[in-house]
Amino acid sequence: MGKIGGVCVFCGSKTGTDPAFARAAARLGVLLAEAGIRLVYGGGRIGLMGILAQAAVRAGGHVSGVIPDFLMKLEVADTGITDLVVVDSMHERKRRMFELADGFVVLPGGLGTLDETFEIVTWKQLRQHSKPIVLVNLNGYWSPFADLIGATVAGGFAHPAVADLFSLVDSVEDVIGALRVQPVVNEEVLTSHL
Repeated sequence: MGKIGGVCVFCGSKTGTDPAFARAAARLGVLLAEAGIRLVYGGGRIGLMGILAQAAVRAGGHVSGVIPDFLMKLEVADTGITDLVVVDSMHERKRRMFELADGFVVLPGGLGTLDETFEIVTWKQLRQHSKPIVLVNLNGYWSPFADLIGATVAGGFAHPAVADLFSLVDSVEDVIGALRVQPVVNEEVLTSHL
């Protein structure tokens, strides 16, 4: 992987029940700022999103938020970040975040985070991008996701190399290193069933 200028982080608009999630979001914001990596995220100032963005801003980082107009009030858009882009739809939000990012990091989150994660992994499987994807498996949060991916392989619906589409790390301290060393995805991930 070449230089990482911007990283899109998918995460919850709530903080969750485990205080470790909020601590990790804050730490990741600082780590990205210290590394000179622009944070790209959903533009809200609530939940893990807000903690992440504000930590990056306080650490002197560049923060770009992308939020659909209809979520401006629901997710309480953060106007204190470097750039806030308002778009028309969730589809446009995901597309714009994709364009701004050289890689993706996934913290704990809800259905929206799951949607974003599945879509960006699927795009990689379909060879629409080769950007690294790192899931931060805080206290085993993403283990069920990895198990589900394993079940698709065991059920004959995916090639075993789909495991190379993303990396799992246990700590935000491991994120930047994992972004830089992701394996190249085997072409069979897409073509094995053709």
